[in-house]
Amino acid sequence: MTTWEFIAQKAKDLPPEKQLEVLDFVEFIHSREGHKRPRRSLAGLWQGFDISPEDIEEARREMWGNFP
Repeated sequence: MTTWEFIAQKAKDLPPEKQLEVLDFVEFIHSREGHKRPRRSLAGLWQGFDISPEDIEEARREMWGNFP
């Protein structure tokens, strides 16, 4: 028995109002899947920037300079 057949058999045994809940849940899952956007690659995020270790150290001093 396939997963689909198993789900259909289980749903068929439910009362009509519970079958509607199952349908609602399936539609919810389907709509959630439809809104996924593909993730953008982070490769090349810093392309065009030349950050030296001195730049990083200066930023750290600025951020943490007044920390007790």
